[in-house]
Amino acid sequence: MEFKGRILVADDERPQREILVSSLLKSGYEVSGAASLPAAISLFETASRSDKPFNLVVTDLRMPTNKEGLELLLKVRNQDPKCEVILATAFASSEVAFQSGEARAFAFLEKPLDFEKTMLTIESAVEKSRLAHENKRLRSMISKEFGFSGIIGKHPGMVQLFERIERVSATGATCLIRGESGTGKELVAKAIHDLSPRKDDPFVAINCAAIPPNLIESELYGHEKGVFTGAVSRRSGRFEDVGDGTLFLDEIGAMDLELQPKLLRSLQELEFSRVGSSEIIPFGGRIVAATGRDLLQAVEAGEFREDLFFRLNVVVLEIPPLRNRKEDIPLLVEHFLLKGGLRHDREFSGITGEVMEIFDGHSWPGNVRELENCLERMMVLGEGSLLGEDLLPPGLRGETDSLELGLDSVFNLPSEGIVLEELEKNLIEQALMRSDGKLEPAAKMLGITYKTLQYRIRKYRLKENPEGQSAKSE
Repeated sequence: MEFKGRILVADDERPQREILVSSLLKSGYEVSGAASLPAAISLFETASRSDKPFNLVVTDLRMPTNKEGLELLLKVRNQDPKCEVILATAFASSEVAFQSGEARAFAFLEKPLDFEKTMLTIESAVEKSRLAHENKRLRSMISKEFGFSGIIGKHPGMVQLFERIERVSATGATCLIRGESGTGKELVAKAIHDLSPRKDDPFVAINCAAIPPNLIESELYGHEKGVFTGAVSRRSGRFEDVGDGTLFLDEIGAMDLELQPKLLRSLQELEFSRVGSSEIIPFGGRIVAATGRDLLQAVEAGEFREDLFFRLNVVVLEIPPLRNRKEDIPLLVEHFLLKGGLRHDREFSGITGEVMEIFDGHSWPGNVRELENCLERMMVLGEGSLLGEDLLPPGLRGETDSLELGLDSVFNLPSEGIVLEELEKNLIEQALMRSDGKLEPAAKMLGITYKTLQYRIRKYRLKENPEGQSAKSE
């Protein structure tokens, strides 16, 4: 008989326990019985430490009072969230049902148990648990064979990146991560932190492009009470919050030129002061910066300080764009489908060959983030386990938006004319949305310089929201 899963039955009433255990054994399950809460916890913990954990716990609520079943439920859910729990009782109440729901019980069954309903519920619960365990195993296998600290890839450029992360993480050197929008710069920064001696200290990230220039200094360094309108109390900044941990400065190329000398001093002297204060505070953390811009080009254009560039450019880690490592796409697809399966409580077997061909031919301007968002859309819209071409976003299916122009297209001016500024503003909003609020890739899409885009954003009163995406000003 095919093995179906492992179940723990906890019930202080021997006849009820033995009937259920016997029925489950005949159905192909591996079953253990427990007559009390301590016995059930002992069996559960022993199994959890082995390579044969339980998929399901079926427990009576009263052993002998209402608290034992709920206590076992909480114990199981906290220790092994992949193990499901079914509560059974002849003393149902709305309060107990609420408590079991809050603790995420799989089901609540009333005694005397309806045999057919009970077996169907158990089958569903075990299947859900087995799928969760299998997904974890597959994710672990992918990560071990083709991953590094949560980053997936087997391309030589990625292997070289993994080796460099491992080397620099043991040091306290300032690192500069370079890569296009969506390549995973924050993942690399987090990997450096997690593999370093600072791993138990905070990892604090700030997107320098997502915060207006007049607020970035306060965000980084904090401020004193009353130093500007709205400063009703003293506030610490990211330099202070990070302690001895890692401070990740994302999109460092977007930092205002006037603030760059203060950042340079903080890096050189390992100290800083809050806005409006003369108190010098020592900085014991590590700086990891990231950019999608060519900083050397920005230096030549007078948009970035040369001395700060050389101070940040100590150790450089390059993340190759997805279009240059197409062999990693199948691994990333499998990884994201496994993640999505757990998140959506579904099993996805993969994508069709047609979809993989389209993926292989796409240039992926949004890189890994674009791939993940594309697969997320397909998982949400798809009804089956195999995701097909019909679920792809319009752009990947060869369809275009009304304002999108091909290389050889000519924009036909309507007879009634247009409002040129409205068209320009609309195109800027689209570019910012597609680039996830990142200014450098948005400027490239529009064929203008970084500074010109900043000017246009101010001109049309667009602003950056906390998530880094452009929004209209009220």
